[in-house]
Order: sequence, then C-alpha cells, then structure tokens
Amino acid sequence: MSIFRRPDYQSDATQFINQLKATKPELDQQQQTGRALLWDKQVDRTLWGDYRQGEVAQKPYVYQTNAD
Repeated sequence: MSIFRRPDYQSDATQFINQLKATKPELDQQQQTGRALLWDKQVDRTLWGDYRQGEVAQKPYVYQTNAD
C-alpha cells in the first residue's frame, strides 16, 4: 500500500443511502415495483404512430389570432 493513499471517501448522501438500504432491505423491491407501475410499460407502436399523424401543427406564435 502506498503511503499517499487516502481512505475511500463517501459523501453524506452515499452514507445515508447505504445505511437506509441496510436497515430496509425490501426498499429495492419497492422501488422496482413503483417504477413498473408508472414507467415500464409496453408501447403499441402502431397506435403511437396514428397519434403522431393526428397532431395539428402549432403556429410559431401560439397567442397570435388568425388574420382571416
């Protein structure tokens, strides 16, 4: 070991997260369940393509009234 080597640094946030995971081992599973509930979804690409084709183009300045 080198005499210049310093001990490995861990920030307060990292120490807190490590302590939290040690006290609550079910936390990782709860996070994955929550993520699956909101984010991990199967996407229907054909439906999404139909949605994109149905969009109306936005005017450059949205508050401008029609000059008709």
